[in-house]
Order: sequence, then C-alpha cells, then structure tokens
Amino acid sequence: MRTLSYLVPEDWAGAPASAFARRFLELSASAWKDFKYEGGILVNGQPCRANAVLEAGDLLALVLPEETADYPSAPLPLKILYEDGDFLLLDKPAGTPVHPSPGHDQDSLLNGLACHYQRTGQRCRVRPLYRLDRDTSGLLLFGKNRIAAGARLEKRYLAVCQGPLAGWGTVNLPIGLEPGSKIKRACGAKLAESRPAVTHWRALAWEEGHTLLELWLETGRTHQIRVHMAALGHPLAGDDLYGGSRERLGRQALHCQALTVQCKALGWDRAFWGEPPEDLKRAFPALLQPLERENRESL
Repeated sequence: MRTLSYLVPEDWAGAPASAFARRFLELSASAWKDFKYEGGILVNGQPCRANAVLEAGDLLALVLPEETADYPSAPLPLKILYEDGDFLLLDKPAGTPVHPSPGHDQDSLLNGLACHYQRTGQRCRVRPLYRLDRDTSGLLLFGKNRIAAGARLEKRYLAVCQGPLAGWGTVNLPIGLEPGSKIKRACGAKLAESRPAVTHWRALAWEEGHTLLELWLETGRTHQIRVHMAALGHPLAGDDLYGGSRERLGRQALHCQALTVQCKALGWDRAFWGEPPEDLKRAFPALLQPLERENRESL
C-alpha cells in the first residue's frame, strides 16, 4: 500500500481533518468518503476519525489501498503518451471503444489497459476520467488511485463542422434522448433524461464547405458537441447520425486535442497536447496541415 503524507501548516491549526482534506488538499467528495469509511486516515502515524482536530505540524497521512483491474484483460496495442504512479495518458484511436460493449467484449481500451497493468505488475483499477465516443480520437486520461480520480480537468477539442462559422460562440441547450431512440440525442428541456449542457466554440480556420473549430465544455453530456453543433445547423463532418456528410471522412471529425490536469493532493498541474490524427489531416489538408504547433498550444 502507498501512503501520502501532508504537513499541517499553522493557518490550519484547529481545523478538522475533513476540512483540511477537502479544502486545503482539494480532495473530491467521493475520494474523501472512501478514506473516511475505510480507515485510511492517520495523524502522526495513528488512525483517526474524519473530525479529528489538527494542530500545526501534525502529519496527516492518507493510505491508498492496493486495487485490482476490474475488467477482463486482452493484449491490445496501446499508444501510451505518459505514465507514472498516479496517471496514464493514452492517445485513443478512432474506432476503438473505451468500455466493453456488445460486440466489443474483449477489444476495448479498458481490456487493453487491464492487460498492461497486469503485465507491468501494477495493482490498480482501470479508471478512465472521462469518456470519448468510439469514433472520437484523442487524449484519454486514466487515474490509478482514488485521489487521481478526483483531479480537475480541462479538455479542448478540435472538430471540423460543415458550413462557414466565424468568431466564437456558446451553445446553452439541454440535451436528452430523442423520442424513439436509445442512442441518438437531441436538444430540448422536455426530452427523456434531459440535462443542462453548455458548449463553447471558436472558429480557427475556414475552407470552402468546412470550418475548423476549437471547443471546450462546461458539462459532459453524451454526444454533447455533436448534438450542439447539429443544433446550430453545422453538424460535424462524417457524423451521419446527426446530419453530417461522410463524403470525406467515415467518422465524426472530432478529436480531443489538449488536456490540463490539476490535482493539489498529488502536486499535479500539467498540460498535454496531441497531434491531430492522420485521417483528419488527409480529409481536410487545407484546414489541418498548415497549422503551426505554436498556434495550437493555446487550445
């Protein structure tokens, strides 16, 4: 088991351990709940309760239990961009599902990552910190423990939509299931499972018939970018589920391009950036190939 220790500063003297963990260390509610109920909290080497009062100079320790991969393992090729004891970052290819599903019981990224953990002797669960649709490519982050699972993330996406767009904008429309469908979503407050959804977009470049966009989200609804862009009348290229043409690309033109990760309890404040995939560059060379890296690092 791994133990993380934190020295209590003077200005936190008199605070309960729960306040120190939640507010100073910025632990997520779910992570702190696990420690609180499983006896993973120590003060100066002794087990304590969540409401224990801390003194300046106390050493608060959180004990991370060993876990096991909770998916069947399968030896799949993985493009690992970064890995340490807390996080693993993959470059997800289009066409690969994140989770096992009917027809993909053994070839999802979670199956492949379970195999990687077993092969390298790592005892941790397979925790994707967000979802990407099967045909969406790009950066996908996994947390190896409960604290990492509560990291603060900001993702930036590249997308190619149909039609001309300029400037920037925000789509603030609730998303729910389209009537009669178990998969397709639509915008509307009265739809089944409807929930608020906010998408911000900025136009980066334009060629005849298509616009390259940068997008970032305030919410994380299923198919959010795809549904919101279709609602604007600018469906993503290749996204025939929401009205896009597959003339140039056989999947939605959507790529998770950049990621910022912050986790105070683990001392993490890092940014990652990935190359656009080759299929997007081939389909839209006038939009993607001329972009210089220094212009894209702001995504």
